Amino acid sequence: MDADALHARVLAWYDEHARDLPWRRPEASAWSVLVSELMLQQTPVSRVLPVHAVWLERWPTPAALAAEPAGEAVRAWGRLGYPRRALRLHAAATAIVSRHDGEVPDDPEELRALPGVGDYTAAAVAAFAFGRRIAVLDTNVRRVHHRVLRAVEVPPDSLRVHERREAEALLPADAAEAATWSVAVMELGALVCTARTPACERCPVADLCAWRAAGYPAYDGPPRRGQAWEGTDRQCRGRIMALLRDSPGPVHTTRIDSVWPDPAQRERCLAGLVHDGLAVPAGPSAYALP
Repeated sequence: MDADALHARVLAWYDEHARDLPWRRPEASAWSVLVSELMLQQTPVSRVLPVHAVWLERWPTPAALAAEPAGEAVRAWGRLGYPRRALRLHAAATAIVSRHDGEVPDDPEELRALPGVGDYTAAAVAAFAFGRRIAVLDTNVRRVHHRVLRAVEVPPDSLRVHERREAEALLPADAAEAATWSVAVMELGALVCTARTPACERCPVADLCAWRAAGYPAYDGPPRRGQAWEGTDRQCRGRIMALLRDSPGPVHTTRIDSVWPDPAQRERCLAGLVHDGLAVPAGPSAYALP
C-alpha cells in the first residue's frame, strides 16, 4: 500500500467534504471535544448536535458541570440514550477539577484515568483537541482499514493488537497531519465507506482498496445480531428514566407503575437504575434523579 498516496487523497477529500461540526472547529475547547466523544458513543451526530449545543452553553467548562448535582447532567442528557454516559461525564468533570485544576489533560494516560474514558476516547481527545500523534480507532476507522488494507468487509467485534500496530504505522509523521488523518478516515467511514451501502463510486481511494480489488468478498464470520428494543429491559429503563427526567421533583411509584405493564420487569429495571446511580429513593414510595 502506498501510504503517501493514501494520505494525500484522504486528506484532500476531507478538506473538501468534512462536515462542519462544532467540536471540530478551531475554537472548540478540549472540554467540547470530550463531551462530544461521550455523546457520540452509539448515537448519531444528528441527535448529538442539539444536546451538545445546550450542554456547552449551560456548562462551558468542567468546573461548571462539576458544581451541579449529577442528576442535572442526566436530565440535560435528554433522549440520547445510555444515560450512564451522563453520570460518567459528570464524574469526569469532577475529576478534572480535583486532579487537573479544571483543565482537560492532554496526556493519553491521564485522560484514560478519568471516569468513563477508555482507550478510544482518550486517543480521540488527545488527537482532536491537542493534535497528538496517536491512533484513533473507532468503528468507522476500523472498517475503512479492514476494507482498504485487508480486503475484509467487516472488522472483528473487538479491537486486535495487530490493528493498533497497523494504524500506528499508517499515521503521517507530522503530529498535526496525523490528527487530521485520523478524523479524515473517521469521516470517510461515516459518509462514504459505510457499513451497509458503501458509496465506492465516491471514494477517493477506491482504486487502492483491497476489498474492491478482491471483488467485495462478503463477511463470513459469526452472525452479527442487531440489538432488540421492543419489550426489552432497555426500553423499560428508558420509560422510567423519561418519567424521572421530565418531573421537577420525586416521582411516586404509582406513576412509575403506569409506564410499564410487567411488574416484575419494572421492579427489576428500577432496581437496576438505582444500582447504576441513575435513580435514588426519595422517601418510602418515590424516586428521583441523583
